Amino acid sequence: MDKITNTRCVVTGLGMISAIGNNVDECFANALAGKTGIDKVASVDTTDCYANLGAEVHCDTLDEIDEAKDVDRVSKLCLKASKEALDDAGLVIDESNAGRVGVVMGSCVGGVVSVENYVTKGEHAEDINKMTIASIANHVANMAGAKGVVTNVGNACAASTISIAYACELIRAGVADAFIVGGADAFASVPFSGFLALHALSEQACSPFNHSNGITLGEGSGAIIVESYEHAKKRNAKIYCDVLSAGISSDAHHITAPRPDGLGQMYAIREAIEKSGIEPKDVAYVNAHGTGTAKNDEAEFLSLHTIFDETNPDLSVSSTKAMVGHCLGAAGAIEAVFAIKALTENKIPPTIGYSEEDIEALGEKAGTFDFMPNTMKEKDLHYVMSNSFAFGGSNASIIFSKEPGNVKETENDEKVYITGLGIVSPLGNGVANYIDKVNAQTKPEATSVHANVGKEDYDKYGLKMAFYRKLDKFSLMQVISGLEALQEAGIEVTEENAEELGMIVGTGDGPLTTVYEFQEHISENGTTAGSAFNFPNTVYNAAGGYLSIKTGMRGYNVTVTNGAQSGMSSLCYAYNEIKQNRGKAMLATGTDENSEVMEKLYAKLGKVAGDVKQAYAGGDGFVLADGSTSIALENETYAASHNAKKYAEVCGYAMTHEGVAYGDVAGTEKGLMNAIVDAAAMAGITLDQIDAVYGFANGADEVDTLERHVYEEIFAGKVPVHQVRDYTGEGRAASSALSVAHAALTLSGDLATRQNAYYVTTEEVTKEVVDTSAYKYVLATSCAIGGSYAAVILKKVA
Repeated sequence: MDKITNTRCVVTGLGMISAIGNNVDECFANALAGKTGIDKVASVDTTDCYANLGAEVHCDTLDEIDEAKDVDRVSKLCLKASKEALDDAGLVIDESNAGRVGVVMGSCVGGVVSVENYVTKGEHAEDINKMTIASIANHVANMAGAKGVVTNVGNACAASTISIAYACELIRAGVADAFIVGGADAFASVPFSGFLALHALSEQACSPFNHSNGITLGEGSGAIIVESYEHAKKRNAKIYCDVLSAGISSDAHHITAPRPDGLGQMYAIREAIEKSGIEPKDVAYVNAHGTGTAKNDEAEFLSLHTIFDETNPDLSVSSTKAMVGHCLGAAGAIEAVFAIKALTENKIPPTIGYSEEDIEALGEKAGTFDFMPNTMKEKDLHYVMSNSFAFGGSNASIIFSKEPGNVKETENDEKVYITGLGIVSPLGNGVANYIDKVNAQTKPEATSVHANVGKEDYDKYGLKMAFYRKLDKFSLMQVISGLEALQEAGIEVTEENAEELGMIVGTGDGPLTTVYEFQEHISENGTTAGSAFNFPNTVYNAAGGYLSIKTGMRGYNVTVTNGAQSGMSSLCYAYNEIKQNRGKAMLATGTDENSEVMEKLYAKLGKVAGDVKQAYAGGDGFVLADGSTSIALENETYAASHNAKKYAEVCGYAMTHEGVAYGDVAGTEKGLMNAIVDAAAMAGITLDQIDAVYGFANGADEVDTLERHVYEEIFAGKVPVHQVRDYTGEGRAASSALSVAHAALTLSGDLATRQNAYYVTTEEVTKEVVDTSAYKYVLATSCAIGGSYAAVILKKVA
């Protein structure tokens, strides 16, 4: 049964840094004044480039925060904005509330400045842990002392808008009281060269909804404190506004270009309006995505006119990218801050760059809408919207309000089942193959092992050469495992259900191999040598974008990245979206790649084992591996509608953070303990009802010892512990999702009922063959470098 979620989500703090200011007030004042931050690029070599403009941040205080002294520029920007937002909110985080405060940050390219430094300034190991998006939220959490859900969203230019939406969904689900949310991206050679190769940069300052000749890249960060109204009221916090709701969708059309018909954009906008409990006529101002490229501007023109023309002729629309540039993953958060400031001050920033002739030409395209050419305006605002549309066809729209509104967010009490699995691993591909290899006790024979996809896989799922030749290995593994999971579940994507089907892709390292190789090439051959063919695969959500294109799934589509536990946290995320009626079925996936690049980086960090080690063997490293595991989740009604097989019920989860230095592969026992206790509480069971554990030991002694200590404290060595990395090596996100899949296969009886398992204490480890047939409740756990943990409770289906 569905019920309205009454929890109000409110904004209590704002932070921003951009090319037009180093704090919110400075940025907003300059935006209202129409001041541009676009100038000749200083941080990237633009020799022989047809375009040389950018919107770079000029700030000499980025290192003043202690946590910012030895991190990538993207994290420096994010820390500065987050500190401002925390100070603005007056939010004090201590042991009494830390577990109920989380961090969700969005980014498009993450630590690419560190990738460039590693390639061009000597291969220094200290640069490696700064490269991925996964580090950003960790740094913010450690600065703030937050110990709740800590993760990052990698949906390119829609990432930070999605981060705001996800945080509010978790607050409404009762998982947290407050979040630090937003996003960041830094100016760097990889995105500049990539957009140059796509010929998407404008020779002049970008001119959204005007000349539309291309984008101008920017950099910066936006940060927002969102809280439940009750939490904010209890501490007497000032409240800027309410976050009503958001709409998130996928175009399922093209990896770089938007759908010309605007279908995905319009779905996101309409869902945001509908779930906010308002009507199109109520939206007074839209901070548009407005990139300044012809295809993007035309699609957004169409979307806005289609939805608002008949009922909202006085709509005001502007693109602040004309002043701060396109800040990629930071864009949504920066523009959300601008939208909130406009709402609270009744002042709308303009779209600059219009001549008198341009204004005259705008008339026909604008219709009755006011696209705010050159000059800010005062207007009585009650509801404002911010739009973000990204590579991979990712769309997000969010609404802020002065009033609580009549929000239509709902939740249901239906059970959620695992109904399909897809496995790409070093053991081979396919669920049946995995079962055979595990039953035969097949183990890796090297210190680095690889999954592979090839013609047999392409033929099986109908991948044509024109499609699969565009994909890197990271995306290929994801597409194959996702297609198998859908097939296994018996889910057929149709025009009628496309918006009801979504996916959460989890990855630790994302497309780091492609990013690294792209950087190597332009470092050797110059900024103009970037490949338009390879560049789209440098964004983290490309894999999910390709899967949506292949399947036609147009629903909720998000990529999360927080180290090795991302595969399991994707399942937590997908479960939450089904419970909150944002999809009837979702794919939860974990995908990470092994390559020569990854082997070199992990070896440089000293993480790869000198010889093959199994769990709890006191090893000095792990077997580096890769793969992709996809898990189909469905609510009870949808599963019954097509008589889906039920491998297991998902009945509880938790994500926690207990911060340590980013790069530490083992954190604190308390973080893992809290995740297990909280997951059991959500499932409504006691710890002594857990029959088995599916853990994350990988042969590296510091990781394995952490598990041993926690499991001894909870289970006193009496509960069997299964380890999938014994079979497949350390595939990071792929392995954490595979732990859940392996547990589901055990509960369903598909795997042999006689399996190897460990009994562990701090003093002793024994390995025995156990009978799994009586398992009812099982626990799966995972961890990530920096101190983040996830735990999931599965139940056997009667």
